[in-house]
Amino acid sequence: MIMRMLLAGIALTLAGCSTVSSMTGTVGGWFGAGPAGAKPAELVDFKPGVALSEVWKAGTGDTDGYLLHPQADGEDVFAAGGGRVARIGVSNGGVAWQQDTGVKLSAGAGAGLGLVLAGGAKGELVALDPANGGLRWKVALSSEVTGQLLAVSDTVIARTGDGRVHGLAVADGSRKWLYSRNLPVLSLRGSGGLAAFEGVIYAGFPGGKLVALDAGNGAQLWEATVALPRGATELERVADVMGNPAVDARQVCAVAYQGRVACFDRRSGAPLWARDTSSNSGLAMDARNVYVTDDKDAVTAYDKFSGRAGWRQDKLARRQATAPLALGEWVVVGDGEGYVHVLSADDGSFLARARVDSAVRSAPADIGPGFAVQTAKGTVVAFRLK
Repeated sequence: MIMRMLLAGIALTLAGCSTVSSMTGTVGGWFGAGPAGAKPAELVDFKPGVALSEVWKAGTGDTDGYLLHPQADGEDVFAAGGGRVARIGVSNGGVAWQQDTGVKLSAGAGAGLGLVLAGGAKGELVALDPANGGLRWKVALSSEVTGQLLAVSDTVIARTGDGRVHGLAVADGSRKWLYSRNLPVLSLRGSGGLAAFEGVIYAGFPGGKLVALDAGNGAQLWEATVALPRGATELERVADVMGNPAVDARQVCAVAYQGRVACFDRRSGAPLWARDTSSNSGLAMDARNVYVTDDKDAVTAYDKFSGRAGWRQDKLARRQATAPLALGEWVVVGDGEGYVHVLSADDGSFLARARVDSAVRSAPADIGPGFAVQTAKGTVVAFRLK
């Protein structure tokens, strides 16, 4: 069977190798999406419960199938695409600068500690000056740069597709530390994101593991099991942590493909609760719930303290729904047909909908006032909710 997840910026890979070339189309039943070529669920009618308005849009360039996403930093949004990185004003969408990196970008944008970060498909990591887009430094890492890029505790944190987490000096990109672990034979592109809280990095890995690392020196503080690989074949045993972990002062939560959603004490790694589910996109968390987009494109809210399932919105079946964004009273997801859906955080009902120019593959981003999505064509679109 051929996988739809490549179209979502997620592809099956051989550990240490390139994307499996035969798996380049849409997915069928193995990923829970129904038969290959199955038609996305029809959009349901609803009475709008909130006003959703497009505030501005700005272009970068085609994302080339990678899960690129904008990141807000103060009064600006930074976005990567088409080999370029752009600085965009949060308030009006004005493009202050756009820098051609000369790199096929596979990760970004990241921002913090006076840098704007973007990663390349050949292992390039580029740091730009946020004021003018000028090159601060460029280094070569061990393989394709993937997922979230962070700047925390005077350290730039980047992941590569060979199972490594790199800690680099903010000043010049020189190596401060390297965390590495062996990967299973098969893993999913898009697996194993990053999150940071109070100087600790939380990283998910293929094989269902979540680790906490000291951001300053890369020391492993603890390791926890989100999911255990099961099955007779390597395909059946894929159990990768997907998307970025969600973390707050008490706990860190993660979700795995063909596995579970699980929450742990963020200081010790002690398990708090877990529920069986499978996700190929990721989760989000707010003061009340953990929200998971599962591999059937349903969004489920779990009580963050007990793990009890609250509501489930299953009307986005086969629409390639993104990981959710928890935004106060609302939960926002994009889909593979370019629709943005706003759900009620209370009961999962549809409150608003908008359409952009092409598929939304990565989770919507909180940009302060409202949120933004980045489309497959590289357009960054900002929305406000009232």
